[in-house]
Amino acid sequence: MSTAPNSTPVEPSGLRLILRALRHRNYRLFFMGQGISLVGTWMQMIAMSWLVYRLTGSAFLLGIVAFAANIPIFLIAPFAGILADRWNRHRMLVIIQTLAMIQAFILAALVLADVITTWEVIVLSVFSGLVNAFDMPVRQAFVVEMIEDQRDLSNAIALNSSMFNGARLVGPSIAGLLIAAVGEGWCFLLNGLSYIAVIIALLAMKPTPRPSGHKSIRVLDTLTEGFRYSFGFPPIRAMLLLLALISLIGMPYTVLMPILAKNILHGDAHTLGFLVGASGIGALIGAIYLASRKNVRGLGRLIAVSAAIFGVGLIALSLSREIWLSLLLMTIPGFGMIVHMAASNTVPMTVKPMIRPSTISTARTGLVTTV
Repeated sequence: MSTAPNSTPVEPSGLRLILRALRHRNYRLFFMGQGISLVGTWMQMIAMSWLVYRLTGSAFLLGIVAFAANIPIFLIAPFAGILADRWNRHRMLVIIQTLAMIQAFILAALVLADVITTWEVIVLSVFSGLVNAFDMPVRQAFVVEMIEDQRDLSNAIALNSSMFNGARLVGPSIAGLLIAAVGEGWCFLLNGLSYIAVIIALLAMKPTPRPSGHKSIRVLDTLTEGFRYSFGFPPIRAMLLLLALISLIGMPYTVLMPILAKNILHGDAHTLGFLVGASGIGALIGAIYLASRKNVRGLGRLIAVSAAIFGVGLIALSLSREIWLSLLLMTIPGFGMIVHMAASNTVPMTVKPMIRPSTISTARTGLVTTV
């Protein structure tokens, strides 16, 4: 007498568990293209900070350039999230990546021609901020479209963080070598070329058509609705406030990395690249840890613990005066930062089906971070 085969699905384990979101074709294409592009992005970030400090020697102007790049994100990202609900996200991403590529090529041309000034850096930073203001919410919302099985969504978000921080290991190291050998301009040029990979990946996708957004609702009403949900639901409100505090007080340490490398540790562009790469090691460990989790249970507690780890790591780093010790300590805030931000991104997306009104989408309420 034959017995019926066991119909219980086998849970993935090991590497298959960590990489399970890659079974979705569109996400797999995005992962490969974006992975190449992010190496170039990190090269540009290192080259930009070193360029500004080389041109000005001013910590104040380092902050001004960072402010110019981030203030458009703060002001425009909520509205960009609304547009992401109403427009075709796939088409928007192609346009966004193309504009970012143009910005990198302009920056490369100015630096290689040795005509770059601080004002041009600030203007191009504002332009980059405008592009990123649309890129972040659209890209995060598009991840939901690329993942057919929503049980893999948290894994996809964690893999995004792994990809971002894996590039952080490679990009800064290459940038440090290039800056020392041929200058910052080649970093900007290679970043521009790296966007070709993600644009090709996006064009090769076959996204599933989604229902059109709520075009009949006014933009102001839509924005108000999103804020009412985000700050009216106590767990999300607490998470947003903690993330805002860390972003305001803790995250600017990345802006001061050139000063730490040159003035405190008495290094050069190599040192800056290694410091950022060390931070990437810690962040990559954190992202792999998140990707290995089977579900979202316990993420609330993890958000609080990772915030504390981030703070302790920054305090320890501030006391170091040795390169080897600083490299070691850089892994701690890198780990805490990525775990905190990726977990904070995951929770609002995964609780949506249970508690969020159907008229509020991920793009309008999702947290805007770099992961």
